[in-house]
Amino acid sequence: MGHGGRRMTHAQIAETITVLEGLHYRRDVQTTLRTEFDRRLYGRREEIRQGVVREGRGIALLGASGSGKSTVIEHLLKRHPELVLPDPGRERADVISFRVPSPASLKEVGRTALTALGYDLKRDRSATIIWGIVRELLQKRQTLFLHIDEVQDLKTSQSKQVIQNVINTLKSLMQHPEWPISIILSGMPEVRKMLNFDPQLARRFYPIALRPLSFTGDEEMLRDMVGSYLHKAALPPSSGIYTDEVLMRLLHAGAYEFGIVIEIIIAGIGEALMAGSDCLLLEHFAMAFRRRTGCYDGLNPFLAPDYRDIDPRKLFPEWED
Repeated sequence: MGHGGRRMTHAQIAETITVLEGLHYRRDVQTTLRTEFDRRLYGRREEIRQGVVREGRGIALLGASGSGKSTVIEHLLKRHPELVLPDPGRERADVISFRVPSPASLKEVGRTALTALGYDLKRDRSATIIWGIVRELLQKRQTLFLHIDEVQDLKTSQSKQVIQNVINTLKSLMQHPEWPISIILSGMPEVRKMLNFDPQLARRFYPIALRPLSFTGDEEMLRDMVGSYLHKAALPPSSGIYTDEVLMRLLHAGAYEFGIVIEIIIAGIGEALMAGSDCLLLEHFAMAFRRRTGCYDGLNPFLAPDYRDIDPRKLFPEWED
């Protein structure tokens, strides 16, 4: 994949970037997630084998925007060697996954769950009836896990009664007398407020947090991340790219979130390849951030002296009043 000293074509650069975007950098939190998931998977299968019915247990994976929640869950479910995933030609599906729709009413969430289960709701039904059908289909398809993504949207602008209805629905799935379900919730940190709204629900979930990165705790991983992506792109680093100063600027530019940091690493490599450079330089990271946010140099974390005062998530920051 290396350019061997020759400027790469746009097609070759696009191919390289696509390969880099498809890489999966494994994190410690994934070991925890896989362990808790497997406990529920193999435990439930053994209960089924013995004819035992116990209430389902859940996992709550919470992290800020850009922390990599969706990637972590997708990798777990799609790469698990013993999961039967949904397939149009097969009734059994060990896991059903969907994203909370907008508007995020209990009824619309139920309709989305039915779609994920392959059911075509031909006429309008009440939320109670819809969720009754969901329960029947989960049992019919022998589903063990229901994964609901972006769960924070269930809580947004909802009354306490609506939130309680959501909680009661989740509990009813986990407490089904014949076919209890384990639920995986993924979303922003504010989901914990919904879980803590009902202590009975909270005790049924194992919490896993995708915490922000820090230079003190993640310096070694950060160096390895940059090196891994450069190696795959066959692009050497410049002599200063691994300095503490550059890596701290990279962390800040990525809002200290794992997924965003990786996006900037890949974008910086793309800028280096587009420029025909024979190594990755600080200026390539600066160019990548400029394209990402539309900022001028004074608000670019890779160039500004006081970069810690910059909010890296804002677009066109110089236009603010």
